[in-house]
Amino acid sequence: MKTNQITVFLIPLIFSVITQSVKAEVKLPAIVSSNMVLQRDATIQIWGWADANETFSLEASWLSNKLDVKANDSGNWSVQVKTTNSKSPQTITIKNKASNIILSNILFGEVWLCSGQSNMFQSLKGYTGQPTFGGAKAILHANNPNLRVFTVHKTASKTPLKDVKDFSGWQGASPETVADFSAVAYFFGKELQEILDVPVGLIHSSWGGSTIEAWMSTSIIEKFKKEAPNKIVTSKHVQRSPVLLFNAMINPIIPYKIKGVLWYQGEANRQDPDFYKRLFPAMVKDWRERWGDYNFPIYYAQIAPYIYKGDEFYKTKEDNTANMRQAQLECLDLIPNSGIAITTDIGEEHSIHPPRKKEVAERLLFNALHKTYGFTSIEFEAPVYDAFEIKDGGVLLKFKNAKSGLFSKGPLSNFEIAGADKVFYPCEAKIIRGKGVFVKSDYVIEPKAARYAWKNWVRGTLYGGNMLPVSSFRTDIWNESTRSKKYTN
Repeated sequence: MKTNQITVFLIPLIFSVITQSVKAEVKLPAIVSSNMVLQRDATIQIWGWADANETFSLEASWLSNKLDVKANDSGNWSVQVKTTNSKSPQTITIKNKASNIILSNILFGEVWLCSGQSNMFQSLKGYTGQPTFGGAKAILHANNPNLRVFTVHKTASKTPLKDVKDFSGWQGASPETVADFSAVAYFFGKELQEILDVPVGLIHSSWGGSTIEAWMSTSIIEKFKKEAPNKIVTSKHVQRSPVLLFNAMINPIIPYKIKGVLWYQGEANRQDPDFYKRLFPAMVKDWRERWGDYNFPIYYAQIAPYIYKGDEFYKTKEDNTANMRQAQLECLDLIPNSGIAITTDIGEEHSIHPPRKKEVAERLLFNALHKTYGFTSIEFEAPVYDAFEIKDGGVLLKFKNAKSGLFSKGPLSNFEIAGADKVFYPCEAKIIRGKGVFVKSDYVIEPKAARYAWKNWVRGTLYGGNMLPVSSFRTDIWNESTRSKKYTN
C-alpha cells in the first residue's frame, strides 16, 4: 500500500518537474536560426519566447560581452544587437537551465524581403508550359554559400501569427535549394551578391493570385472599409481575402531586420487602379512602421502587357490594364524611397507569367544599386512622358529622365492619336533628335491627344538610350474614348 501511495505522489511531482523544464526552454522564431543572414552593420533584433520573467544569457561571437536577457510578464523577449561588416561566419549561443541553443554559420550581409503574387512566386524551374528563360542554367550554376534563401510557404490566418507555420529554413544557394525558389528574387540576389561581394539573404513570401488587400494588416484595411466598404470583400480564395496573408506570412517575420523589399504584384487588382494607388502606399507605410524602419526602400515591378479580354475598343476603363500600369508608375510619387521596373517590352501575349524574369530582376537591381548602394553612374530610370505640344498637324511628345536620349530597336509602334471626337487612330511615330517623339495621322487633322501602349497587350518599342523601356502613357484624361474600328493596329 505504501508503494502505491509513493507512486501516486511521485507521478504528479515528476510531471510537474517535466512541465517546468519544458516551459523554461527558450524558443526562437523559425527565421532566427543557423545559416541565417543578418543585416550587416546595423542594429538588429533577436527575439523569441520563454517563461514569464525568465532570465538567460545570449552570447554572440562578434560581441566582447554576453547579454543578459529577461522575458516579460507574457513570456516575450527581445534584445537589440549591433552587427558588423565582418565576412566571417558567426555564432550565437543562448543558455539557461533548460536551454543551450547554438546558432552557427551566421553571416552578415544584405537582407531583402521578396513578396507579391504569381510573377514573384514563379520559380527558376517555371510553371508547367510557362518557362523561366535562363532558369535551367541558373540552377546548374547556383552553388554559392554567400547567397542564402528562406521561404515562407503558403499559409493563411485570421489572426496575426507569432511564428511562421510552414517554411523552408535558411539554406545556402545550390541547385537543390533554388530550383523552386523565386526566379526574380534569385536573379536579383545573385547579381547583388557578386557586385557587392558580400553575403546576401533573400526572404521569399508570396502567393499566386493574391490581392494587395491580403498583404495588408487589419488596422489599415479597417480604414479603407470605412471609406469604401464595397471595395474590400472576403473572397472564397484565401489569397484574395483581406489580411489573411499578412497575418500568416508577413507578421511572423517582423521585426527581422531587412535592407528593403522587392514587390511584384498587381494583376489581381488590375480592375481598380485608382483604389490600388491608395492601397499600395498605405501598405508600404504600415510595413515600414511595423518594422521600425520608416524609409526602407521598396522596388517593385510593373505588371506586364497581356491579352486580357475587353479593351479592344476602350469599352470601360477597368478593362484596360494600361490604367493599372499608369497607376503603378504614379505610385513612385506617392511612396518615398521607391523605384519601379517597367515591363512594357517583356510581356507575353498569351501568358500572364512572362518568362523573362531575369530582365525584371536586373531592372529592380538597377534601382537598388543606384538609390540604395550609391552606384550613381548606373542609369536606373526609364524615360517618362512629361508633356506634349500640338505642332505641324501632329503631336510632339516630350520626356523626362531621358539623359541618354530615346531609342527604338526597330520601327516605333503602338502610338495612337485622336481629335476632339475622342476616336483614336494608329499613327506614324518617329524619334526627333533623340529627345522627343513626333506622332501624326492623316485621319486626324486637328489632334488633341496621343497615347502609347495604351491597351492590354502590346510589345513596347520605345526605350531610353539606357535600354530601359518607356511605360504606357496618355496625354489626355478622358474617361471615355473609342478606338477606330476601321483603322486598328
